[in-house]
Amino acid sequence: MFDGKNKNLTAKSTVVTSAHNKQVRALCRLDEIPNGEARGFVVEVGASSQEIFIVRKDKIAFGYLNSCPHAHWPLEFIENQFMTLDKRHIQCVNHGARFEIETGRCLHGPCKGKSLNPFPIKLHKGWIMPAL
Repeated sequence: MFDGKNKNLTAKSTVVTSAHNKQVRALCRLDEIPNGEARGFVVEVGASSQEIFIVRKDKIAFGYLNSCPHAHWPLEFIENQFMTLDKRHIQCVNHGARFEIETGRCLHGPCKGKSLNPFPIKLHKGWIMPAL
């Protein structure tokens, strides 16, 4: 479960048993992310950690690495502030690049035509989990 104060998963993170009886640590419940908003996380992948963020659009979640394709900096200065004011696009605050929620493709800014790197996630019984 996301603690709302920092990107790290709390010690109380929920372990969910997937359809294949594999236990996976859930990032959070879909309903913990308001529609049109995003939340950042740090996930362990093998021996390293990666900063990611999850965007919710209606009942669907999209996962991306928290790295702008233009300068490879995190997209937000203020924690969890990944979206434009109208909640229609992901935004990099460094240079104002705007990205499509569903594809991560840059629509405006210095990286126009490039895309955010997706991070594989899946929904299981309302929980958002890494799909690694």
